[in-house]
Amino acid sequence: MSKRLYIIAGEASGDLHGANLIKALFEEEKDLTIRAWGGDRMTQAGAELAKHYRDLAFMGFVEVLMNLKTILANLRFCKQDILAFKPDALILIDYPGFNMRIASWAHDNGIKVLYYISPQIWAWKKNRVFKLKKTVDRMFVILPFEKAFYKDYEMDVEFVGHPLLDEIAEFKKNALVFDDFISKNKLSNKEIIAVIPGSRKQEISKILPEMLKVRSSFPDFQFVIGAAPSIDDSYYEDYIKDSDVSLIRDQTYSLYHHAKVGMVASGTATLEAALFNLPEVVCYKGSAISIAIAKRIIKVKYISLVNLIMDKELVIELIQDDLNKTNLESQLKLLLDPAYKEKLIQGYGQLQDKLGGIGASSHAAKSMLKSL
Repeated sequence: MSKRLYIIAGEASGDLHGANLIKALFEEEKDLTIRAWGGDRMTQAGAELAKHYRDLAFMGFVEVLMNLKTILANLRFCKQDILAFKPDALILIDYPGFNMRIASWAHDNGIKVLYYISPQIWAWKKNRVFKLKKTVDRMFVILPFEKAFYKDYEMDVEFVGHPLLDEIAEFKKNALVFDDFISKNKLSNKEIIAVIPGSRKQEISKILPEMLKVRSSFPDFQFVIGAAPSIDDSYYEDYIKDSDVSLIRDQTYSLYHHAKVGMVASGTATLEAALFNLPEVVCYKGSAISIAIAKRIIKVKYISLVNLIMDKELVIELIQDDLNKTNLESQLKLLLDPAYKEKLIQGYGQLQDKLGGIGASSHAAKSMLKSL
């Protein structure tokens, strides 16, 4: 009898990892029925989509409060949809604010809960670990320090490696050479500064204007923005009209691969850039109220995954008021220095070693199916 799996991913990175997990699940067992919250990648991998993540992407404390009615309606719909689908297991991918509520409800309703990619509770609200311990049947983590964190709370989790290693290795097999990349996108022959301003409108509106202030300081380079999957081109046009800044879509890995340096918004993108050996400066700016609240409750030294994994400042982070033209200019010039770049690339090599080898999606899929 066909196994039925219900998967919930709430943002672009979750859609990517969810898609790779779905492919691996089907490789292990053809006779599966998968329904999901996610995006286009998960649909292409074989899932029936119940809700697109573009309808779910609310970030920051203020933004969540403003959209509370929509969030509660989504929770109600999700519970009804899961009950109607009758899954053998519920697979949750990160997205803690929503997924932890669903995990608790699913546990109370006798539904097996598998959590892939741990919520970052080690950064804030560490007491949430007790709720996860009670409501999650099996946790699969992708960051090496997470296994030790959960062990401190007597919770045995499985480290499967980081799925980005698989994704990037697969991409590099068929990557375009530089000349073909610039020809395809009608770019100039100048070297590229990659501009990655985030995946949500709220953060793009704060971060992108700061990034673009340094355009005139680097006339020998071309600035190329990697568009987020859920944001229309028209949104970016308001920021780049009457300029020579370019916009490309669905080619962010190619951008990392061919850029000389990058300005990258905090998030999964910082790790992706590092795994492409792209010298980067990490950027973040949010609403003043959200940042004030975050500073009171977030308990980590860094905001980028690169630095968190390395447990030191390998890449420079410019946060809030530090994200300005003067600092960005200084950091980009530093990244363009060959000696500095060589030292940074050595650090990236150590980062890859910490993340383990390829095969995270396959390892997770095998363990999940075995648990059923």
